[in-house]
Amino acid sequence: MRETGTNEYLQRVPPIARAPFLPERTLQTMRKIGVLMDPAERIRPAKDTTVAIMRAAARRGHALWVCHPADLVLDGGRAQARFRPFDVHAEDSPWFTPGTAQLLALDELDVLLLRKDPPVDTAFLHELLWASMASPRRPLLVNDPAALRDCNEKLFALHFPQCCPPTRVARDAAALRSFVAEQDRCVLKPIDGMAGRSIFLSQRGDPNLNVILETLTDNGRQFALAQRFIPEISAGDKRILMVDGEPVPFCLARIPAGEDFRGNLARGGRGVAQPLSERDRWICAQVAPELKRRGLLFVGLDVIGDWLTEINVTSPTGVVDIDAQAGTDIGALLLDAIESRLA
Repeated sequence: MRETGTNEYLQRVPPIARAPFLPERTLQTMRKIGVLMDPAERIRPAKDTTVAIMRAAARRGHALWVCHPADLVLDGGRAQARFRPFDVHAEDSPWFTPGTAQLLALDELDVLLLRKDPPVDTAFLHELLWASMASPRRPLLVNDPAALRDCNEKLFALHFPQCCPPTRVARDAAALRSFVAEQDRCVLKPIDGMAGRSIFLSQRGDPNLNVILETLTDNGRQFALAQRFIPEISAGDKRILMVDGEPVPFCLARIPAGEDFRGNLARGGRGVAQPLSERDRWICAQVAPELKRRGLLFVGLDVIGDWLTEINVTSPTGVVDIDAQAGTDIGALLLDAIESRLA
């Protein structure tokens, strides 16, 4: 672990030709790393985990090639994309300099980072199918597209019932209403939401419960999730990052702002880095073997109090805040895991 935050570390690193970072490794270990991400021009680099990972790769002298969903091509059965070489910078404005786009096949890459943000909609699933068609040589895919397709971030946590609070998933409003009656106070949300959107807090006797359930289930056409309310949310919704099955020793507790019960940073929550508790580490140990089995190299667990609530596999975040506050270098940990797999 570095004793300084990432931003301080980056400011000390001098630029070199064709890369703004001093490589930590010799060019003999350089790898060709592709990144499928949302349009780079829309990224907020000061807070973005994908940028932090790319900066970690650049510091080691790896070659970065970036594509966006609009760049994807299938030529016959061969997955290709218009990739641009990227020089990434320590400063945030601008944080990158793109090169000329080139049509590359996935089998020309050593690694492809799948860092497209949710929602996991039809377009996202089609992107995963594209990534799964790398041939004849498959790069290391982080994370594995089959796992991204199969591991719904709300439902995947339920594979570990010993770690989760009482939860019910249904389309039928009566089934969800009876669960609220049993548990009294519950959080209700869609199974494909993100960033705190469409999350409701309700309780037994709530006159708004029927309309909440009608809205979430689209009158019985969509699944919704009901989960017993965990009052420890006031101390934060903890984001625990897992790298190749091992937890980063610090999590980011996202503490709700004002009267809002949601801790999501996108909803005004405040992020505070803190060491993992023994219960946190126990939850990580329960989940880790399945993550490794499915090829999920970089994952974010959401834990409230003593309970696992979600497993984020698509585009986990939190790296910049944890690094800045705890002096970690999570991008370097992920690069270590990637390079170990390639070796």
